[in-house]
Amino acid sequence: MQVPIVNTSLFPHLQTFLAVARTRSFSAAARDLGISRSAVSQSVRLLEEKLRVPLVARTTRSVSLTEAGRRLVESAGPAVTQVQAALTQASAKPGEVVGRVRLTVPRAAFHFVIEPVLPKFRERHPRIEVDLVFEDRMVDLVGEGFDAGVRLSEYVERDMVSVRLTDAFRFIVVGSPTYLGRHGTPGRPEDLLEHECLTFRSSTTGSLYAWEFERGRRTWRVPVRGSLVVNDGLICIRWAEQGLGLTYVMEPLVGEQLRKGSLQRVLEPYAATVPGFFLYYPSRAQSSAPLRLFVETVRELTRKPPVATKQPGP
Repeated sequence: MQVPIVNTSLFPHLQTFLAVARTRSFSAAARDLGISRSAVSQSVRLLEEKLRVPLVARTTRSVSLTEAGRRLVESAGPAVTQVQAALTQASAKPGEVVGRVRLTVPRAAFHFVIEPVLPKFRERHPRIEVDLVFEDRMVDLVGEGFDAGVRLSEYVERDMVSVRLTDAFRFIVVGSPTYLGRHGTPGRPEDLLEHECLTFRSSTTGSLYAWEFERGRRTWRVPVRGSLVVNDGLICIRWAEQGLGLTYVMEPLVGEQLRKGSLQRVLEPYAATVPGFFLYYPSRAQSSAPLRLFVETVRELTRKPPVATKQPGP
């Protein structure tokens, strides 16, 4: 039986392509790799020529993957990551773990999810690099080169391993005393249609988020509107403090503002509860020593139940 010969000369071009796939940008990939944008473009083009198939679709504003490009990322990405981790680990001292953990995290989750864990993790494992990407859109972990992500439970794919990071918490409507004094306090969810609401546009769908409420068995989805629209909920908190309108926010994010009185709860009997934030990752990623140590630190410091694997639905 003849053993096929692997063309190892393609490996550097494959690594470049994976950087482009991860960042969705030739310029960002060039910065990550420390080479010129033209070198990145040429490397990807050479790989496409060798494979005789287009891997990326280029426009003047964006880079997207073709079907062949997505398949290559899904099959080769984890293998290249393991090779890089093995090479890095070879330089470590006995018992020392080196490598990288790359996480996608919503901006709102940093202060009460990541910030309590990160200092202790860095103290224990100084040679593990932590690469945090803060964004609110839904992310393809494997396709974009992430080891794990942090999301609300409703946005975690069913076939992922998940680790609870927080207890359940509420989404509440808040406004400043100044705003409420001028415009009054809504008594029912539908009253929000008569108020100036600081609206959030989803980075994933591009649509405006409808505020959700519950009381007993009844639920509401209110398509609020206002003259200020943003894709960052933390900005809405600052605007609400300034009296520019009402906003819908995770209750743990505004604890200080509520204590000092710069914001007040509105429609509290209708506040909806969500299960909380979870760290999630593909089951095959458990073989990564840096990720395993990060998960152990998370479970210790948050004192949450152990890893639970969600099974795909029928």
